[in-house]
Amino acid sequence: MNGLIGILGVIGLLVVGGGLLGRLLPGRISWCWLLIAAGLVLLNDLLLTNVYGLIPDLIPGGTWNWQGKALALLASLAVAALPGFGFRASGLNFEQAAGSLKSALPVAGVYVGLFLALALAFPNEAATPETIAFQLTMPGLEEEIFYRGVVLAALGRAFEGRVRILGVDWGLGAVLSCALFGLAHAFGYSEGGFTFDPLTMALTALPSLIAVWLVLKTRSLALPVLLHNFGNAVMLLI
Repeated sequence: MNGLIGILGVIGLLVVGGGLLGRLLPGRISWCWLLIAAGLVLLNDLLLTNVYGLIPDLIPGGTWNWQGKALALLASLAVAALPGFGFRASGLNFEQAAGSLKSALPVAGVYVGLFLALALAFPNEAATPETIAFQLTMPGLEEEIFYRGVVLAALGRAFEGRVRILGVDWGLGAVLSCALFGLAHAFGYSEGGFTFDPLTMALTALPSLIAVWLVLKTRSLALPVLLHNFGNAVMLLI
């Protein structure tokens, strides 16, 4: 029940906060697409948690949530296949926008350097093969396709206004997708009250700005997926 209340809190922040900002900022707001994005957040959380334990775990013995991640990933792919979304509009293509790699690769290098520095500054104990395999695959695939794919696409349609910053056209939806990613890690509900960890929010939401910039620049999720899995795994390998 705590998990459900927590995600409903996140959805409430998205709809209320996004709605208020959308009314204040230039550009039309589509409440329909904002509510679609909110529904996607709820669906994603339901599947990640195996509907809060109602679906039996068919992959027993593992330490990590392979089944929940796989279910959420399949749902995101199914959403991306819908006519209102589309694989290309959701970043599910390997083709990079013409000329984008010239500026995208140095930014990817900054991302790599950041996580290398964090891994050296905060070394971890030796990880199991399962942990390494999980971190090299599932987080980047599931979370990038969801947050920087279908959710970014939905929120991009929810908010019309754009401002060009650092060579890409930013909308309120792009910023909200980063906030959602941070809140998914930093916001929750326990012991009768909502909780929020500012450090976790910063360590997740800020790197996601880099990932969103890369998606907007390259029109592809390829680099964000690779970098996300690198960021997760390098902490375990150094």
